[in-house]
This record gives sequence, C-alpha cells and structure tokens, in this order.
Amino acid sequence: MKTFMLKKEEAVHKWYIIDAEGKNLGRVASKAAHVLRGKHKPTYTPHVDSGDNVVIINAGKINLTGDKLDKKMYYNHSGYPGGLRVRTARVMKEKYPVEMLEKAVKGMLPKGRLGRQMYKKLFVYEGSEHKQVAQKPESLEV
Repeated sequence: MKTFMLKKEEAVHKWYIIDAEGKNLGRVASKAAHVLRGKHKPTYTPHVDSGDNVVIINAGKINLTGDKLDKKMYYNHSGYPGGLRVRTARVMKEKYPVEMLEKAVKGMLPKGRLGRQMYKKLFVYEGSEHKQVAQKPESLEV
C-alpha cells in the first residue's frame, strides 16, 4: 500500500467562518491555523497547501486571559535606527484588533513560501460584517 500524497491541483478549498466574540485569542488562532493548514482533512499533505479559507469576524470582541492585556507586548521595527515600536495588548485590542489576531495566526503557520500562501486565505474583520457572503462560509465552532 502506497502513502497518499495530495497534488496541488486536486486540493479543494472550502470556506469557514469563526465568530471570535467572547473567545480566547489563542484558541481562535490555533483553530484558524489548523484549518488553514488543512490538518482537519484526511487528505492532509505537509508540502501542499490543502487547507481551507477562514473568515474571522468580531475580532474586536476577543478575550485575553490573566494579565496579558498589560504585560503582553507587540514589537514592530521599521528597520531604521531607533525604529522600534512597542505596544501593549490593551492598545492592540482597542486600536488594531485585526492586526493582533492576524499576528497570532501567522505565528502558528509554517515559515516560508507555503506559509505565506496559507496566510493569504485568512480574512479577519473587526465587526460582524464581512465581504465573503457570496462564498457561503460554513460556521466553525472553537
């Protein structure tokens, strides 16, 4: 019996929607990364982008447990001397909730060409409205 290897052309990409309201950041991010990679499918192949598209809504209403709001820091550097920008999770949640969730998911995806390809299938929205209504995404529980 030979090991099954999915070909890129044979991969079928479905659409899923995750409602992040009241859910923990890490739980939502890990579930989204799991689906983006395609690990929920029996046809999972590590070197092929077999994952599905994920839409996350209500990113502004996501939870962080413990002291993370004040102690967790997000670092960004412009590349210039003195260009380090540091923000707390509280500032990120209030002003940039979409970026906060995208960073969490991106960190859980593989690094390199394949990971960047998977990341393009992630769509995060601050509110409950999204542009992927025509794709009829299925609801996914976390």
